[in-house]
Amino acid sequence: MHPKKILIVEDEQKIADVIASYLQNAGYETVIANDGEEGLKLYSKEHPDLVVLDLMLPGLSGEEVCKAIRATDTTPIIMLTAKAAEDEIIGGLNLGADDYVIKPFSPRQLMARVETVLRRSTMVSNATGLVINRDKRDVMVDGISVNLTPIEYKLLETLAKFSEKTYTRDELVCFVLGDDYDGYDRTIDTHIKNLRAKIEKDPKNPKVILTVHGVGYRFGGWKT
Repeated sequence: MHPKKILIVEDEQKIADVIASYLQNAGYETVIANDGEEGLKLYSKEHPDLVVLDLMLPGLSGEEVCKAIRATDTTPIIMLTAKAAEDEIIGGLNLGADDYVIKPFSPRQLMARVETVLRRSTMVSNATGLVINRDKRDVMVDGISVNLTPIEYKLLETLAKFSEKTYTRDELVCFVLGDDYDGYDRTIDTHIKNLRAKIEKDPKNPKVILTVHGVGYRFGGWKT
């Protein structure tokens, strides 16, 4: 089996070298780019399994690189950011990042995040019979493929990605329907109802998508 390949897009060479060293010691293959344009060129050439992406890059910003990748691919992206404000973090995740690490960070912390995000590429729950294959954008329940709309898939993927988090309706609207959506936030409830009908064994007693009364929704599908 070939080792997983990770693209590091980081303009500070010392940081890039430290990240690469830790990843290589963990058995990963690494490629380094020192700016956004080089990062996109290497992304197209190398087809990495994951991207570690600094936000503060010269020229093409990390946000722009993330947007460009997400326009065509679902390759996992971990953002490195010195911005600890919640709005900045949510903004990065809304662009399509899978996780974020705030600078300064421990290399061991980053390694743990890399392993977790790579595991999420195919997320499986023996408890609910649910499989989410992000590479193929495919969902199965008890071995049977489930046909989801793009919004239903994005909703399920968003909830499953951070299963420890409870999302408000406004947050789900932002993540799933976009910042510029100006409709009724209860639209999310309709999409949740339709999604439950497709993936829950008993939609009236859901185990995958849980309601947190007075707050919103969270994912329960990985519970054993």
